[in-house]
Amino acid sequence: MTSSISVADTRMAHGPAPRAVLLDLDGTLVDTEGIWWAAEAAVFADLGHVLDDEHRSVVVGGPMSRSVGHLMSVTGTTATLGELTVSINERFEQLIERGAPLMPGARRLLTELAAYGIPTALVSASHRRTIDAMLRTLGPEHFAFTLAGDEVTRTKPHPEPYLTAAARLGADPAACVVVEDTPTGVASAEAAGCQVIAVPSLVPIESGPGRTVVGSLEELSVPFLRSLNTRIH
Repeated sequence: MTSSISVADTRMAHGPAPRAVLLDLDGTLVDTEGIWWAAEAAVFADLGHVLDDEHRSVVVGGPMSRSVGHLMSVTGTTATLGELTVSINERFEQLIERGAPLMPGARRLLTELAAYGIPTALVSASHRRTIDAMLRTLGPEHFAFTLAGDEVTRTKPHPEPYLTAAARLGADPAACVVVEDTPTGVASAEAAGCQVIAVPSLVPIESGPGRTVVGSLEELSVPFLRSLNTRIH
């Protein structure tokens, strides 16, 4: 289910802008979910295991420890979590050396948020080294800061990442809008008390209280966010 309110319908919206916009990275701003799966599949293939596509929906959007732990369980590999994590991250970085494709509307949205002076932060479950590799394509100048999964004690779906990001910006989580693409990320943002815009990638997400579901970042704009604030408050 997606929002029935289009960008065109919100151009005259006069609600307050969000205090901050907090954005997920993989599958939200950068089209990397397929690349992560390719990296995981390649590493496990090197160990003699073929990953069935049915496991993609289980590992998408989650922390590396959960995703790799699940794949270890279904394959019975003797490799350790630490070894696999290093290998998958290295393979992923090799695959995005020439750049990672942005999701439709991502660059335009970031440019518009900057033009309106709305503080923006990147909140990802990926590790710092991996985020920095993708920022070469995305552009670090678009964000007040970026927060990696290995820089918090508990990553998504725990609320700590979004609570930490809001605190660093001096913002009430309830005044922040989070943009996410997976149920894991949505759960983290909602547990932190943030408003959520979901742009589902591989796994469907239903709309709900305090949550708006759209089909693409191309539907988002600052007027849209203002109208969202008006409808929620």
